[in-house]
Amino acid sequence: MVLSREGAKQPQAIGSLVSIDKIPEMAAGEFCETDGPATKEAALEERQEFRASALAARASRFAAPAPAAGPDTKDMSKVKPLRWIRDPYAAYSSIAVDPINNEVVMTDENLFQILVYDRLENTPPKARLSEPKRAIAGLNTKIEFQCGLYIDPKDGSIYAVNNDTVDSLVIFDRSAKGNVKPTREINTPHGTFGIAVDEAAQELFLTTQHDSSMVVFRKYAEQDESPIRLLQGDKTGLADPHGIALDTKDGWVFVSNHGAVADRHPRPEGQRGRRGAQKQNWPLERAQAIPGSGRSLPPSIVVHGIKDQGNVPPVRVIQGPKTMFDWPTGLAVDEERGELYVANDIGNAILVFNVTDSGDVAPKRVIQGPKTNLRNPTGVWVDTKNHEVWAANFMNHAATVYPLTASGDVAPVRMIRSGPLDQPSLGIGNPHPLAYDTKREQILVPN
Repeated sequence: MVLSREGAKQPQAIGSLVSIDKIPEMAAGEFCETDGPATKEAALEERQEFRASALAARASRFAAPAPAAGPDTKDMSKVKPLRWIRDPYAAYSSIAVDPINNEVVMTDENLFQILVYDRLENTPPKARLSEPKRAIAGLNTKIEFQCGLYIDPKDGSIYAVNNDTVDSLVIFDRSAKGNVKPTREINTPHGTFGIAVDEAAQELFLTTQHDSSMVVFRKYAEQDESPIRLLQGDKTGLADPHGIALDTKDGWVFVSNHGAVADRHPRPEGQRGRRGAQKQNWPLERAQAIPGSGRSLPPSIVVHGIKDQGNVPPVRVIQGPKTMFDWPTGLAVDEERGELYVANDIGNAILVFNVTDSGDVAPKRVIQGPKTNLRNPTGVWVDTKNHEVWAANFMNHAATVYPLTASGDVAPVRMIRSGPLDQPSLGIGNPHPLAYDTKREQILVPN
């Protein structure tokens, strides 16, 4: 991500310089007032504080002890920044429909929250945003960087996947709201992303990005239970897996891959995993990566048998230039029509394939174009009861819904927005180092 001093996206610069300025001295109790953008809605400010508190709490666990106060030491901990570069609005990352209660649920990776709306909500064009019916947010929720979502079709429980800084799947009652603890947690491998559930078998499927694997838990597993199956290895075709969807009718599991992968050494007998301790069916982690084996493969969707485990090849692979894949992320299956829906992140499109497709095949339908309002869709959900398909758009504060058979450059039938139409989404998520290019006056923020 490259930002100008005004915050607008700029072309990527090659090379950068880092400029460091001394913090000006201040009198005791004197603070600089922020002149950056700020929202007036108290709820949005509160959610920003939830995220800041979560990040601060996490950082404090690894911070070095503060030096002893000396005669020239000044307390800068409460000094306000001169300017902000931040997005005060929700960035939808995954989406799921509760057809029984007529609600749509979304995760927000920007402000660390789960938002629940009426399914028929439609933000008016002149409105700044739609307020959710309920929001789950705060330190007690253990919500951070959530990217996978599932709604229990019987009781409406919300299953939400933490991808990065919190290695757990958190489950909430459908009526949960505010800063509440999860009703249940399952400790997961680091980098877990997608979720799917086989209700008949009572099994819960999770993809793990960094370890290029898939783990299967009992649906009602307790916090420290081991997975019951593991799919990992060079034969599986898993390479930075993200989305996952099940076709229980035909017995298949679909996994979307961005393409990054590295080989792993077997874990020595008796050696503990970094996070999995002595758990069974735990993925080989980064510590087992073979130096120099990393590679970037073309994006793909691999199809495995729903009971596959170990290092086994897929039954089919969808891959090639005709597929239009450009970071395929969220997946959804319509078992009645035999169709696979793909949220094509960088391609700003929803791609539709037959579940039987294989090889370098073009999608049978494509939803794409300026009228669609698709912008970096990372989540997709098929609502077969109401014959609709939903997309969570990460880069324009919007969730969009279309008829199930939509194709081409079509306008959504409804749209739920978390911010104004003209408000840009910064796309800053979990930034680490920071650099300032003095020649171009640009701030470079890797995510």
